[in-house]
Parts: sequence; structure tokens; C-alpha cells
Amino acid sequence: MEGDVTRSDKVAATGGIQVIERAASILRALKPHQQGLSLGEIADRVDLPRSTVQRIVGALMAEGLVTTGPRGRRVLLGPEIADLAQQSRRNVVEVCRLILTELSQATGETADLSVLQGASMIFIDQVPGVHRLRAVSSVGDAFPLTTTANGLACLALLPDDEIMRLTNEEWTRHGIQPDIAAFARRIAETRKRGLAFDLDEHTVGISAAGVAFQDRSGGIYAISVPVPSSRFPEVRELVETTLLKTREHASRLTMGG
Repeated sequence: MEGDVTRSDKVAATGGIQVIERAASILRALKPHQQGLSLGEIADRVDLPRSTVQRIVGALMAEGLVTTGPRGRRVLLGPEIADLAQQSRRNVVEVCRLILTELSQATGETADLSVLQGASMIFIDQVPGVHRLRAVSSVGDAFPLTTTANGLACLALLPDDEIMRLTNEEWTRHGIQPDIAAFARRIAETRKRGLAFDLDEHTVGISAAGVAFQDRSGGIYAISVPVPSSRFPEVRELVETTLLKTREHASRLTMGG
């Protein structure tokens, strides 16, 4: 009898894990699609029967993890996901605050923390540098991905198909005709070095270096150091070395390892 109960428990546990895995795959499928997906489109992406998807979506909807569009035909990530993401972001800010302070003190320059959100980089924390002439952005500012050090660093952590989706969206929005081959080489170099650079690309007179890392929930963040271009050559080596150490520290702390 005891053996039967144990086997039953194991079967139940296995089934529960499978449901969680399937629910997670549905949430991940919805993540890149701000306009939502139909049940059939979700089923195609997660390779599950439509009836199974409908059942899991119903359970997720009851918990506020997904919702439906205005006409009820498309499924979108729900408000509870945004609340969870916001809490995760607050935790990253708290963990990284000391890291940003140490980075700024070591370089004398401004240290920024930003998060990849949709097709933009959103600044969520900053420690200003000590120089009178310094580069400072505001928390809440949104920067593009393809012309900024923090954006390029985050893109380099993504799969190639996701990179192209996000960059095409940005290029189309701004009417840019890019050199795809040159951009691919730039991403490859960023992956190799672990560092990305913006040399007067986003803002004339400002250069920057940046690194990126992921937290346990899959959020992608960047730590960057913007510097007036007139001063960048003299501090570049120090900024690069310090940023790479900072990335290791941030990744270790936010991943809990």
C-alpha cells in the first residue's frame, strides 16, 4: 500500500512539473509579442495541442498572468507579470547599487544601470561621476539598442533571430538602411570581448562602454559608463578593465551564485 502511494505521489509530481513547464513555455512565447497571440499561434510555437493550450491559458488568466486583447481574440501577458517583473527589477537595483558606486569611484565617471525592455534600454539607476564635465542621463530615459553601448551589450546576449527582430523594428521605425554584415560583425566582436562601445553614435560628444548580464528571472540588464568623448581615450583602458570585473560581480550576485 505504501509503495502504491509513493508511486501515485511521483506520478502527480511529474504531472505537476510538466504543467509548470508548459505554462512557462507559453509565457515565454508571449513575451516578444506585445500585441498578443491567438491560441492557435501559441499552440504552434510551443508544439502543444490547442485544447491543452486553452486549458493552461485559462488557468494562467485566473491568476492574472495572462489576459486577452480588446476583442478577446489574442492572449497577452497579464498585469501580474508586470508586477513580478517590477519586483525583480527593484531587487536588481538594490543589489547593483553598491556595484555602481564602486564602479563610479574606481573610474571617476558616471555609472548607469539599464534594463532591456521591448526594443529599448530603460535607465533604472545611476551614480554620477566626480568630474564637472560628465555624461548624465535621467532614470526612466529610453535609449535605442543599435547605437548605444548598453543596447549593443544586451543584444549580444540574445539569439540571432531575436536580435534581428528587435533591430529590424528599430531600423524600420527610424527609416535606417543598415549594413547587416557590418552589424553582425559588431555583435560577434561584442560577444567575444564581453564589451560594447558607442563612440559618438547616439550623442555627439559622448562615448560609452557597456557590459550586460542576466538575472535569475531571465531579465537582461546593462551596466555602462558614459564619458565625454574628449576624455574617453585617456580613461578607456581603466573603464574597460573595471567594467569587465563589474559584470562578473553583478552576474554572480543577481544569479545567486
